[in-house]
Order: sequence, then structure tokens, then C-alpha cells
Amino acid sequence: MRSFLRKGLAPFLIAGAVAVIDQVTKAIAVTKLTSAGSIPAIGTIVSFTLVKNTGAAFGLFRYQTTAFVVISVIAIAFTIFYLARKRPALYLPFALILGGAAGNLIDRIRFGYVIDFIDLHFWPVFNAADSCITIGAIFLFVMIIRGKDASRII
Repeated sequence: MRSFLRKGLAPFLIAGAVAVIDQVTKAIAVTKLTSAGSIPAIGTIVSFTLVKNTGAAFGLFRYQTTAFVVISVIAIAFTIFYLARKRPALYLPFALILGGAAGNLIDRIRFGYVIDFIDLHFWPVFNAADSCITIGAIFLFVMIIRGKDASRII
């Protein structure tokens, strides 16, 4: 595992795994939820509801697919460039963001929208990629706030 870290491959393996998991869960959601409507998963707390999101987070800026593809490609390129600088403490948050961005970019290119399906009822419907992007961003935020001690949280 250390050789992966030294070579900087670990974040790309993590990002790839995130993108694959995201695409697999979306494929299952499309298969199971197309005709089912909403399926309760954890009582009244979580349901699975198929949503075709043509916008950004929370459905903002609908039908701007080309702009989102361009922004995603730029964000992915920036993340890859940053990871290439070999900063192991930042591998996990950037890998999560990279994998999530790639998962949603695949949807935008394939369908013109992002497949969302996790419904908390008090929050907009989201997917595994969105969750990884959010978790990665929170990690980065905490690391920036903590400064030099940031590597301890990973």
C-alpha cells in the first residue's frame, strides 16, 4: 500500500472505485425505481426516489448541461493536477471529490442529466457521487481550518 501512496496511485484508485460504485448504484436505481415511484428504505427517514436532475446542486440552473460538463472537466483536471503534486494528506478528500465529479460527469454526458435517488424528505434528492463530493469538501475544509495538524484526520 505504501508503494501506491509513494507513486500517487491511491487517490486514483479510490476515485475510480467511487465512480464505479456511483454508476452501479444509479443503474440499480434506474432499474428498480423507474416504475415503482418512491420506495421506503428506513421507515419514514429515507426513501429511494428516482429523479433526473438537469441542474446543479439542489436542481439549480436547470438545463445547463454543456456548462456543467465544461465545469466538471475543469474541476477534474484541477484535481488531477493537484493530486500529481503528491500531497498524501490531501489524497482522500481530493479522491472523493474526483470520483464523485467523474460519476456525475458520466451521467451528464450519457443522459444530459444526473440520476439522483436517495431521498431524505427534508433535503433535495441526491446520489452516491454527491455524498462523496460533500464528504471530500468537508474533509478539505477541516484540513484547511486545522492547518498543519490536518493530516491527523485521515
